[in-house]
Amino acid sequence: MAILVHRYDAPDRFVVGTVGQPGERTFFLQAREGNRLTSVACEKQQVSVLAEHLDRVLDEVLRRSAGGVDVPPASSKAHDTDPLDAPITEEFRVGTMTIAWDPSIDRIVIELFSNVDIVEESTPPPPAATAEETEEIEADEVFVVKITASYARDFVARAQALVAAGRPSCPFCLQPIDPQGHICPRSNGYRLPLFD
Repeated sequence: MAILVHRYDAPDRFVVGTVGQPGERTFFLQAREGNRLTSVACEKQQVSVLAEHLDRVLDEVLRRSAGGVDVPPASSKAHDTDPLDAPITEEFRVGTMTIAWDPSIDRIVIELFSNVDIVEESTPPPPAATAEETEEIEADEVFVVKITASYARDFVARAQALVAAGRPSCPFCLQPIDPQGHICPRSNGYRLPLFD
């Protein structure tokens, strides 16, 4: 089966953004190169994990290169705070993500695979199959983005700010509080009356 690849080797912009109000937001990863634009939907947790792992990879690249690779320090303020580019057309929903450092071009390579339903077969793989063959990622589409270390740090700062800008957390159970209210499981659903 042929896989549709959305490849951005030197994007003009690669950002994460949201559509909707906190509690009802849809997260998108979006790349633009010239007049090409690709947007893929993902979960808030995926954005958080992607940012966390990008930071780890960049820190490891800096450590292993002993300063030979230009990796800026982590920042909490993103340079690109503009909204997502329009039109926002969801190409696919992200399932599996991979991150790697390509030393030949000094760039982070991010691969985002479409979320596909896995049909379990009743027959086991042939005995000659290696673990690598059985763990192959199956997807209809893949979104490949190659960004510099400084661009990756900016992406991380923006992603962390977006994740933190969601619904406030309950001080007791730490679950997000919905705009309509919150029944805390730690208080067994009991709330003090607001008015006497």
